[in-house]
This record gives sequence, structure tokens and C-alpha cells, in this order.
Amino acid sequence: MVDTLEPEERGSFAVALIAGAVIVALIVGGVALVARLTRHNGPAAAQHLPFGPAEQGAAQRIHFLEPQMARASNFLNQEVTYIAGTISNDGTAAIGDVEATFEFRDPFNQVILRETRRLFDANAGPLPGGRRRDFQISIEYIPVEWNQQYPQIRVIGLQLR
Repeated sequence: MVDTLEPEERGSFAVALIAGAVIVALIVGGVALVARLTRHNGPAAAQHLPFGPAEQGAAQRIHFLEPQMARASNFLNQEVTYIAGTISNDGTAAIGDVEATFEFRDPFNQVILRETRRLFDANAGPLPGGRRRDFQISIEYIPVEWNQQYPQIRVIGLQLR
């Protein structure tokens, strides 16, 4: 094949190719940095809610109703699992926030993933006694050994108001 590019055109093509590679590397590095910072400064890095005798008593009156699960692909074509439901405060104390663990199990009933999340939005007010509120969390990765059952939810922290 005959090279039809002039020396000047070849030089500018090489510069454009290198500039494009540098831009792609910067974008990938930026995404990786944001993902790393989010992982370390996200909800998992926050302090746990208290769970003393008063909170444990109130936790016995919290129930999770109407469980729902859905899976979807994000823009990177990764599977994300959404868990939604309703939290019912059957006690008398108002609850400012709930910290719960979601335990996923394998076919042998062994825990293969334990995710800890806070269930209330930072802008939401307290949940009064006798009231309900919807919640939703998303989980990016669940091991393939998962038994496809709704996870067990346990309250591990409460903020009473």
C-alpha cells in the first residue's frame, strides 16, 4: 500500500493520537480516583449509629414490610441490585435514622455478603411511632453463589429522637 500522507500530515496525526490517548488516560484516572474516594468516604466510612439498651428496645418494634428486589444495568453495563421496602416503626419513640445489615446467603444458608447501610435520607425528618416510610438501597456486586432470596435485614443501629 502506498503511503499518501505528507510528512507534515503524519506528524500532526501522531500528535492528535498522543493527545487523544492522554485525554483518555486522564478520564480513566479521574473516574478511578472518584470511585476510590467515594468508597472510602461513603456511608461505610461514617460512624455507626448507637445501639445501646434504649435503641435495642426500639429496634424490636421496627419491621420491614413489602420487600422488593430488582436488577438493572448501569451505564458501565454492570449489574446493580436494588432492594426496596417499607420500614414500620411500631414503637412510640421517633426514629431519626436506621442502620441495618443486609445479609445475602448461598444455597447452603451461609452468609456470603453482608452490607451495612443507613436507610433514611439525610433530608428526611424523623419517623414517628406508628408510622411507615419507604426505603431503597443499591448494591453493585452480589456473589454468583447467592441463592436469589431476599436478604435478611437486621437493625444494628438507631438514632432516637
